[in-house]
Amino acid sequence: MADTFTKEQRSEIMRKVKSNRNKSTELKLIQFFKAQKITGWRRTFKLFGKPDFVFPKQRIVIFVDGCFWHGHNCRNTKPKDNQEYWHQKIERNKKRDTEVTHILTEKNWSVIRLWECELKDKTKLINKLKRKAVCALQGVWQNTG
Repeated sequence: MADTFTKEQRSEIMRKVKSNRNKSTELKLIQFFKAQKITGWRRTFKLFGKPDFVFPKQRIVIFVDGCFWHGHNCRNTKPKDNQEYWHQKIERNKKRDTEVTHILTEKNWSVIRLWECELKDKTKLINKLKRKAVCALQGVWQNTG
């Protein structure tokens, strides 16, 4: 199936996609943190890789990766047009994600990566976050039950 937009229109749409304050990722997790009374997180914390959320006292960073941009196959959405470009773009993103995780881990940061689609089920999200950060976040997660 061909794209319904012209190349110029699609380019304009993609330029408008921002890497922060994204409603489907970061803003949704902020709402979740507030609803669960999870505190101690910071945004725009100066740290390699630009994590979406940082818990500085616990040395935990959270990245909320958009499923399309970071190559998650939850919806199996693959562009039909310009496939080679998108394949290379997504592979570069995945490689950068791996490098950032490795470097932060080497610097004694705990790295949690969440997929955009995982934000839809709050119970699963709580369980994943608890599982990933059970020791480091003990004080932070006290109100999540």
